[in-house]
Amino acid sequence: MNMRTSTRTHIRSGVLTALCLLPGMLLISSGVSANQLVGVRMHEGPDHTRVVLDTTDSVKYEFFVLESPYRIVIDLKGTRPADTFSPGLVAAGRDRVRDLRGAVREGDYRLVLDLGAKVEPKAFTLAPVAPYGHRLVFDLYSEIKTKEPVALATQPEGERDVIIAIDAGHGGEDPGAVGVGNLLEKNIVLAIAKNIAERLNETEGYRVKMIRTGDYYVSLRGRINIARKARADLFVSIHADAFRTPAVTGASVYTISERGASSEAARWLAESENRSDLIGGVGDVSLDDKDDMLAHVLLDLSMDASRSTSIAAGESILYRMGKVVKIRKRQVEQAGFVVLKSPDVPSVLVETGYLSNPIEAERLGTASHQDKVARAIYRGIRDHMESTPPAGTLLARQSKGSRTHTIERGDTLTAIAERYSTTSDRIRRANSLTGDTIRIGQKIVIPAS
Repeated sequence: MNMRTSTRTHIRSGVLTALCLLPGMLLISSGVSANQLVGVRMHEGPDHTRVVLDTTDSVKYEFFVLESPYRIVIDLKGTRPADTFSPGLVAAGRDRVRDLRGAVREGDYRLVLDLGAKVEPKAFTLAPVAPYGHRLVFDLYSEIKTKEPVALATQPEGERDVIIAIDAGHGGEDPGAVGVGNLLEKNIVLAIAKNIAERLNETEGYRVKMIRTGDYYVSLRGRINIARKARADLFVSIHADAFRTPAVTGASVYTISERGASSEAARWLAESENRSDLIGGVGDVSLDDKDDMLAHVLLDLSMDASRSTSIAAGESILYRMGKVVKIRKRQVEQAGFVVLKSPDVPSVLVETGYLSNPIEAERLGTASHQDKVARAIYRGIRDHMESTPPAGTLLARQSKGSRTHTIERGDTLTAIAERYSTTSDRIRRANSLTGDTIRIGQKIVIPAS
């Protein structure tokens, strides 16, 4: 290698360092049946870009970083590109990765990533797990210091916003369920999550923390940590899963269970979702909680209160979902979803439907149905938060006085009274109603609870 015009800043290997590479070793590797590079994908996140190389077998590799201009050179030992492989098929032109090129080199295959800025690379391999075979992963972290977020104007004492963490399931390497017409769960739920976030952010007293904003993967416990750092009052994870049979249909809402699932479907779905870290590509991942003792202590201290709040929030969301889509079960179910295991943030998981059912998959793939589902979840979140607002929030201050409610299809005075923790009689008196007749679009006063 000619290093006269470039400066080598890093050199690492999946098997051997450069100091151990001898000419004879290259001859040996070239005589071995070549591994094949069959594909490459890129996923761009807020702090890093992930480059994934698909190979037919476990790959031995070496890489180093060059400057002027910045680029990463990756040597795949004893590897040749498949006939169908072309680095030009990858849509580069990103902020971190500007271009990708490759060439055969003495029995090996060299890839060069042309970079837009200096990065800190992290490389690891992943064993086969459906739907993928062997993968070599490069996470390219930006070294450019991001600007500190502008501090929001200090909110008056007792008038802070309610913070809702919205989690679009899966993402990046993990497509989630795949429906008819190659509908990907990760894309559907991101669209629904963004719709919910937009509605809440436009509503006084609410602020949303999105767990992911694009097509990249966040580990299950990473999602929990984002919600906790944001001091979220509620964590809502959005999914559109698949089941073993296409006959299963309908939306569902789940909360965490430490004692087993409430149904066979709940158990199966939890096991499926908990495999996401293996599919999404988290290096050296274990689905076992390494801090069992600490986890149980934390759960004993605060999980009971969090679980009861989670169930109440789930019931409000399920009630609203039932007005616009088919519901699989009329009660909130429970299962051991890892993503719901925050001891201090009430958490619910919403299954918006099943992509394994062709009819439901077709609906979920339309913007109109996604909007309908998002609006129902949004209304359910508001129903819960405004009936039991967290202390110190603007909603809590407002709840001390009366509010208005706009009648929607399916509303009854009894259901409205239950939602706002008041009585039908008090609502009738506050609105001078002589009976229980109400009409869609009518605004009624809800007396303070």
